[in-house]
Amino acid sequence: MNTITTFVFDVDGVLTDSSVLVTNEGEILRTMNIRDGYAMKAAVESGYNVCIISGGSNEGVRVRLRNLGITDIHLGTPDKVETFKEYTAVYQINPEQVLYMGDDIPDYHVMQLVGLPSCPQDASPEIKAISGYISHKNGGKGAARDVIEQVMKVQGKWMAHFDGKHD
Repeated sequence: MNTITTFVFDVDGVLTDSSVLVTNEGEILRTMNIRDGYAMKAAVESGYNVCIISGGSNEGVRVRLRNLGITDIHLGTPDKVETFKEYTAVYQINPEQVLYMGDDIPDYHVMQLVGLPSCPQDASPEIKAISGYISHKNGGKGAARDVIEQVMKVQGKWMAHFDGKHD
C-alpha cells in the first residue's frame, strides 16, 4: 500500500450495491454511498489519480463522479483491459502503483495487471481469489472508502488531508 498512487474503481457492485431500481419509464436508478464519495474526493484533493472504468453507462453516475472531482470516467467500456492500458499510458502510471477495486468476472483480467487488486466483501469467489485486499465492507456500502482510507493512512495522508478543513 505504500506505493499506491492511483485508484481505479468499477461502478456496479463496487460503488453501488449491485441492485437497481427501475422506474415505470424504464430508467435505472442506483444508490451510491456518500462516504465512498467523500473518500474519493479526498483522494483527488490529496493528489492521487482516481479513475472509473465501468461496463455500465449512466449519465447520472458520470455527473455524481465529476462533482467529486474525478475527471477520468470511462463508462460503457467494452474492454476494461484496453481502457486501463490506455489510461496508464496517457498518464505514465506504473500498473504496480495501481489499486483496482472490482467485484465480478468483467474485472478479472484487468485486476491481474495491477499492483493491488482489491474487492468488496461480497465480490464473486473468482475475484476474491485474485485480490490482495478484500474489504470488510460490501459494494456500495463503504468498500471504496475502506481501501482509500487504508492506503492514505499507511502513507500518512488520511488525517493530514483534513487538517484545517471543516465541514
